[in-house]
Amino acid sequence: MPRSTSAVARNNRKKKIFKVAKGYFGGRKNLYKTAKDAVEKGWEHAYRDRKKKKRNFRRLWIARINAAVREHDMSYSVFINGCKHAGIELDRKAMADLAVRNPDAFGAIVAQARDSLAAKAS
Repeated sequence: MPRSTSAVARNNRKKKIFKVAKGYFGGRKNLYKTAKDAVEKGWEHAYRDRKKKKRNFRRLWIARINAAVREHDMSYSVFINGCKHAGIELDRKAMADLAVRNPDAFGAIVAQARDSLAAKAS
C-alpha cells in the first residue's frame, strides 16, 4: 500500500490562514503558528464586537435623544415614559435621527409626550 501524506490538505489549510493574515505586521503574516494565533484572536474579537456594536449604537441613540430632550426641559426617562403613554412607537434609532436631522419634528414629539404625561397626572 502506498504511503499517504497530508501535504495537499495541510498546504490548503495553511494557505487559508495566510490569506486571512495578509497585511498583518511581522511574523503574524508569514509564520504559520503566529499567523494562526493572530487570525483566531481576530475572529474572536470580530464575533464579540458584532454583538457589542448593537449595544454601542443603542447607547449613542440614547445619548442623542437625551441631549435633544434636555433642550426642551425634560429628562430622557420622563420623555420615554411620555412616549409610551402617548402611544408613540418610534424606536430609539428613528428618534435619534429625527433629533439630529429634523429638530422641529422632534419638538412636536416631545410636546406630545409632555401632553400625555400632563393628561395622565390630572
